Amino acid sequence: MAEEFGEIENALAAKLSLEERLKQFPELKAKIEVMLSIMENADGDVQKADEAERRIIEELRQMGNEILHGWARRQHQKKEDEITAMPGVNRKQKKTSTGIPGSGKSK
Repeated sequence: MAEEFGEIENALAAKLSLEERLKQFPELKAKIEVMLSIMENADGDVQKADEAERRIIEELRQMGNEILHGWARRQHQKKEDEITAMPGVNRKQKKTSTGIPGSGKSK
């Protein structure tokens, strides 16, 4: 079932443009826009190649970290959804037992 869902996701992603796909991940789109600004030197503050390199590397590190965290959250949610959809699984039920009553004072 999960494999089928992944195949459907991949098929849909292949039909969407890059811009449409980036709309689903606004944080990623924002990071790419920052990197483009650095490349275009939009602020006019990058005078040397090593400064541009340093800033691009930092943005890439942050972007990679955010992408991996987002991926992990989506994978966790998918697994939770799969388990919740299984028959006989009820994770939301609260326990009513307070435990086994004691048989007397211990020495």
